[in-house]
Amino acid sequence: MKKQHKLWGVVALGGALAIAISGCSASGSTGGGSTDKPVATKTADYNPQPRENLKQGGEAHFWINEIPAQMNPFNGDGTADTSRLATWYMPQVFLMDPDGTVKPNPAYLDKWDIGTKDGKTVITMKVNDKAVWNDGTPIDWTAFETTWKDNNGSNPDFKASATDGYKDIESVTKGASAKDVIVTFDREFAWPKMPFLTGILHPAVNTPALYNDAFNGNPHPEWGAGPYKLSNFDVNGQKVTLTPNEKWWGDKPLLDKVTFTGMDRAASLNAFKNGEVDQVETSSADAINQVKNVKGAVVYRAQQTAKTIIQLDSTKPQLKDIKVRQAFFQAINIEQQKKIAWNGLGYSEPAAGSLIVYPFQKGYTDSFKAAGLAFDVAAAKKLLDEAGWKAGSDGIREKDGVKLTVTYPVFSDSPVQAALAKALQQQEKAVGIDLKIDTRSPANFSNDVSTKNWDALAMRFTDSDPFGPAWFCQMYCSDSNLNLSSTSTKAIDAKIKSDVESQTTSDAWTTAAMKLEPQIIKETWGVIPLYNGPEIITAKKGLANLTPETYVGLDLFGVQPVENVGWQK
Repeated sequence: MKKQHKLWGVVALGGALAIAISGCSASGSTGGGSTDKPVATKTADYNPQPRENLKQGGEAHFWINEIPAQMNPFNGDGTADTSRLATWYMPQVFLMDPDGTVKPNPAYLDKWDIGTKDGKTVITMKVNDKAVWNDGTPIDWTAFETTWKDNNGSNPDFKASATDGYKDIESVTKGASAKDVIVTFDREFAWPKMPFLTGILHPAVNTPALYNDAFNGNPHPEWGAGPYKLSNFDVNGQKVTLTPNEKWWGDKPLLDKVTFTGMDRAASLNAFKNGEVDQVETSSADAINQVKNVKGAVVYRAQQTAKTIIQLDSTKPQLKDIKVRQAFFQAINIEQQKKIAWNGLGYSEPAAGSLIVYPFQKGYTDSFKAAGLAFDVAAAKKLLDEAGWKAGSDGIREKDGVKLTVTYPVFSDSPVQAALAKALQQQEKAVGIDLKIDTRSPANFSNDVSTKNWDALAMRFTDSDPFGPAWFCQMYCSDSNLNLSSTSTKAIDAKIKSDVESQTTSDAWTTAAMKLEPQIIKETWGVIPLYNGPEIITAKKGLANLTPETYVGLDLFGVQPVENVGWQK
């Protein structure tokens, strides 16, 4: 369940971690500070530099929300942090410009052609003869075949994050040699660039047990490939170390060592101030002010390709009634949430009215407004009355002697996230819902999310590519691992297949998806978007080609070669 892949991860609001949509580049500035005056948010802002401007050697130390136990980036329990780390030691078969233009990585592919044969879309690829897995296995057509079979949904025992794209492939076969790959879709497919964008799996990962469990607590570096190799992986100590891979055949990685350390936001800011990390997220005015005076600090500010959302678990007794869920959402003052989240940032944006298309993309319409989402306390109260929940003496609703209590975890110690949660608590109280805020460690995020140890949850849906409508099923199908609200139905699945997935062009597919989205919302009320927001990161001066991974937004949809991250001369 990733939108090429969409992943979840920790966010602003009740503390969301991202779970995995176009632009130009610009240099960073030292701007920041607590002012509500408009501040420029660039489409992409990541200090792009050619290799000749960078020096060989040095180290880079990055902060990350969490070192997750599940390190299979395709698995439904993986998070955006899983994919971010995997980018550094797993194949980057495809790269992407900030505007979403997909390009084959010449280190892996000598050829990549898309055509049509007998009414079916066909992709032909030729893998670089030097490409090899760390265990010595050649990278060839079997890796693409395994990735397809593991993720196409034909065997439900594979807990795939998303089947979109892969389920549309009819076959993956060997060409003239083992290095020649032929991918044939079952029809003329509107999104042929979708599959394999987030990488490929070692052909050894060919059973549900290996796919689901082998990477849990063990990243299997021997099944990796690329310019860096995993030298240390410590979930308990929340530390990952990567060093140059002696088996790499491409451009030499610039850095001698790359370290990721999982920590909460307060600790990450202190670590940056103390010189322990070279890059830190600073998505609030308070965070920027804490680090902006650090010597050599540069604030980068770009459009984020992520949506902060709230989901409700419809399997919980108090949330089974769709009227209760709709009332919960109508009680939320989204404009107030935005003001708290962006206080002092001088930022504004149109309504985040869709889970599949951003307001800055072609084809966008506000699906949630069309479905009837609005801040309306009176309407929310009426819905709760109709559902049989009556206000008690303390104003909290009750039914059959049970109070309408909803547990809401916050995986952060950020004062902004605390303020957002408290505001949400007051908004829900106004209609008679008792929102219980439960502050937890960020290290618990992925496990608590996957085990549904929550009633309501704020998270960030982060997109790794601009093909949002292509991942419509990942968002709304009943068997999607991203559909944590458990609100969809087989009838909705059938409607998605007949109305959306039958389209043969991306424009027609997008139009059909935007038409269907409001209808699904009305039938489910399981999740709503609050806002998108800016991606603001503060980094040490001279660190270049920032955020090369998927799901990290300084370069918008960009996916850059990790071997090009380094320090300017």
